[in-house]
Amino acid sequence: MFARLIRSLGLCLILALPALVFRVSGIASDPLISLAIFGSGVVAASFVLAWAAEAAQVDISGGLAIAILAVIAVLPEYAVDLYFAFTAGSRPEYVSYAAANMTGSNRLLLGLGWSLVVLLALAVAKRRTGKSIRALTLDSGHRVELGFLAIASVIAFAIPLSGQIHLTLGIGLLVFFGFYLWKVSRGDTEEPELVGPAATIGALPKRVRRTLVVTLFVGAAVVILACAEPFADALIETGAQLGIDEFLLVQWLAPLASEAPELIIAILFALRGNGAVAIGMLVSAKVNQWTLLVGSLPVAYLMGGGGLALDLDGRQVEEFLLTATQTLLGIAVLLALRFPRWAAWTLLGLFAVQFVFPGQEARYVLSGVYAALALGAFIFHRKHLLPTLAAPFRAHPNKASDETAKKDSNTAA
Repeated sequence: MFARLIRSLGLCLILALPALVFRVSGIASDPLISLAIFGSGVVAASFVLAWAAEAAQVDISGGLAIAILAVIAVLPEYAVDLYFAFTAGSRPEYVSYAAANMTGSNRLLLGLGWSLVVLLALAVAKRRTGKSIRALTLDSGHRVELGFLAIASVIAFAIPLSGQIHLTLGIGLLVFFGFYLWKVSRGDTEEPELVGPAATIGALPKRVRRTLVVTLFVGAAVVILACAEPFADALIETGAQLGIDEFLLVQWLAPLASEAPELIIAILFALRGNGAVAIGMLVSAKVNQWTLLVGSLPVAYLMGGGGLALDLDGRQVEEFLLTATQTLLGIAVLLALRFPRWAAWTLLGLFAVQFVFPGQEARYVLSGVYAALALGAFIFHRKHLLPTLAAPFRAHPNKASDETAKKDSNTAA
């Protein structure tokens, strides 16, 4: 296993080294080559961060672990998105890129990530039991995170309604993120379930493990911070060179690179039969995106020389509306802490539709479809709505509705 870890880290080093050489030497190259080099560096560093973050759970418990892991989970996309927002303070055309990266990563995580994990988990369960399982059931503790996500998503509707991300809203979301960390840090801690290279690191002797984890954290963070700016610029220049909409490249290619490690870890959990752990991890990532990431954008914009509000144009408003309504549907589906197979296929199908019909009218229609389905699911799961919204503020989450969900899931076959 240790030899496999060395090979994995060695491969990441090989992928990241050219990016560091180009960055330090200042070598100028074709935008497409720069995109490949710095994109590979971001992906490699993201994998290393993910492995180190997973292994760190062995030594760090409580609020500190949650705080570190929460920031690490969004660091790759965080670095790229904050660069766009910071630059937008002096170059207004970059505002659209900041919005594109955020909405793209958000919809990718839910539309592709959540759906794929659930479908894989249900397929594994069927193979192991020989029975058709119709829904993935989550632990009752995830109601707290779902409640935070629900509240943050409702607050986020202020963005498309006002056409801007105001500094006041950003600070409010950052405070809400701090409250989220405090709340979940008071919950019960469990022995982490590690897979792949993270499991090998976690099994090392304490001193060696801690030294290696810190080294990996620092090294990966350096690579990501070094690659963020040239990777972002290369995306835009490549779009211009190839005649591809730069907005679409920033919206989908950059998030795909930064989200890949997290999605792969979640998929590994699902393939091992730990689908509930996998989807719980992705729900937490959504909370981070809607609070920490969105809240930081107007702060970075102000620091870059912009005003108190990051103003959005019509396209960006549509993207935020589509992203917010998609999130509402995801929350509505999970209210009973059960993720049905039909819901996974629905979310995946709607995610794919946006690529077939990319126009303005289609975005509004798709937002309406998400909202209508979410409303129907909220009505169907209405008895779980108030317990979910109240969960972040309860000393002990209400488990009454969770027991009902478990009974329902036990009969689903």
